[in-house]
Amino acid sequence: MGKSLEEVNASVDTTQQTGFWRKLLSFMGPAYLVSVGYMDPGNWATDLAGGSQFGYKLLWVLLMSNLMALLLQSLSARLGVVRGKDLAQASRETYPRAINVPLYILAEIAIAACDLAEVLGMAIGLQLLFDIPLIWGVSITVLDTFLLLFLINQGMRKMEAFILVLVSIIGGAFVLEMFFAKPGLNEVASGLVPSIPNNEALYIAIGIIGATVMPHNLYLHSSLVQTRKFERSVAGIRRAIKFNFIDSAVALNLAFFVNAAILILAAATFYKNGMHHVAEIKDAHKFLAPLLGSKWAPILFAVALIAAGQSSTLTGTLAGQIVMEGYLNFRIQPWLRRMITRLLAVGPALFVIIYFGEEYTGKLLVFSQVVLSMQLGFAIIPLIHFVSSKTRMGDFVIGKWLKVSAWLVASTIVILNIKLVYEELSGWLASSSYPTVIWLTAVPVAVACLFLLLYITFQPLVVKALQHHPVGSHFQPVEYQPLAKPIYTRVAIALDFSEVDKHVINNALAIGNQAAEYVIIHIVETAGALVMGPDIKDYETSSDQLNLDRYAKDLRGKGYKVTVKLGYGNPKKCIPKIVKEFNAELLVMGSHGHQLMKDLILGTTIDSVRHSVKIPVLIV
Repeated sequence: MGKSLEEVNASVDTTQQTGFWRKLLSFMGPAYLVSVGYMDPGNWATDLAGGSQFGYKLLWVLLMSNLMALLLQSLSARLGVVRGKDLAQASRETYPRAINVPLYILAEIAIAACDLAEVLGMAIGLQLLFDIPLIWGVSITVLDTFLLLFLINQGMRKMEAFILVLVSIIGGAFVLEMFFAKPGLNEVASGLVPSIPNNEALYIAIGIIGATVMPHNLYLHSSLVQTRKFERSVAGIRRAIKFNFIDSAVALNLAFFVNAAILILAAATFYKNGMHHVAEIKDAHKFLAPLLGSKWAPILFAVALIAAGQSSTLTGTLAGQIVMEGYLNFRIQPWLRRMITRLLAVGPALFVIIYFGEEYTGKLLVFSQVVLSMQLGFAIIPLIHFVSSKTRMGDFVIGKWLKVSAWLVASTIVILNIKLVYEELSGWLASSSYPTVIWLTAVPVAVACLFLLLYITFQPLVVKALQHHPVGSHFQPVEYQPLAKPIYTRVAIALDFSEVDKHVINNALAIGNQAAEYVIIHIVETAGALVMGPDIKDYETSSDQLNLDRYAKDLRGKGYKVTVKLGYGNPKKCIPKIVKEFNAELLVMGSHGHQLMKDLILGTTIDSVRHSVKIPVLIV
């Protein structure tokens, strides 16, 4: 498995800096790239909707979301610093492919939903400043692909500086907006008392949580902290964790200020004047000048909106690259990855504008943030499991109170989402003229997602429970007559590049001898390999071939006769075919450590292969 964001991994050297402040400054940067996702146009939509409809009453949701974000982002940074893996890579290492593929799809949906908000925000900002039609503004946003490519080639520090400038523009604009609005401090303080007035407030509150605690930011942060080169000693890792936490606290509190400013601005202007349905960014822009008595208020609003959309776009692209490489071990050119992400967002935006009209863009923005919230559990729960594992984290495993807090956050988010999904599905079934369609589409998807959530929640607990099988006191040794050792001269070895491989090879060599011939087999199971077969030319295929060649070179150096064979597609069919072509007398393969639910999903490969070959099969 390659390094996360390999082109910038360990590219910022912190080991040369001395003194607390200089060392801190060398670590600061990743959290600012993450923080822009917490102030993107999707946040604006939910904050405007919350402030105009409920005044200051949902301000506590923003504060709670910010505390949740700080906790989760610090765990994400800890994972990247300690293990040198991002969240997607850690998931790929832990879960079977049948689980990782749905998790990857959900992560891509989250990134597309986030990018959708940025596309609409940028387009609306351009329309407000230059009167460009929204449909043309959406089309123009495709061109910012080249900005990311330019920045990433300039190095990590320059990209971070560019993002910091954009964040400063957003923050500065809202400092002036607050000066114009003059909110009442007592009313602002009252908004910090928790309350949910009705179901509509719950919907917006969940949107605020989704917009603030963004799932793709967890993948992003666990990768970005690896751009720092630091001492890999116990003291060095502890120092890196501390400085990254400070970085997160400063950056996320700035993001909280921006979000709170938007909600307070909406409450102090629209809600206060009885305008309770200003959820559209364009309406907010239009009403700011007459309500605040300044022509600069709407201009600052539009400039900040464009800055927020552009900065969030860059980080969304990086997150897309991270999840694709991490979950699938599949790498494509950055410009192509950027175009795919952007087109997935532009498509729905253009459809809504053309089919429903520009007035529905505000609803689409809020909906995109609710979709983000729905994906949170699938990123948060694996993250908590990974940083709670003593085996994986060693001395840097999180403590009991931090673990309790993390699970409390995860439970709150998951329960709110389940409640919302249930209520939405019930509403659709009650109001739809075709309830059967919903039963056959939306309901099965919701049930499948629930089962996936249950799997990633309880899988580590089940695996841990099955690891120890003490022998009962009634055990009595069985007497047996040892048989003569069979001699095999042609042995096939099936590998999957996991920890089991070394045991598989050792057992195969123990059964054979120096005169035996061996073939080492690995099957590339990607979708591309299934379709294109030997013609596939991707990163995973070349990496797998390289691994096979390394095994063969090592064994040949020890005097063994070894050939390698790479198969493509379904291992149930490919392994027996290669075994028969080699005319093997014995097949040795690993059980891959499957337990319980993993066996239900992947365990059938061994049975299928065993029944398809007419030779002994040793399962290690």
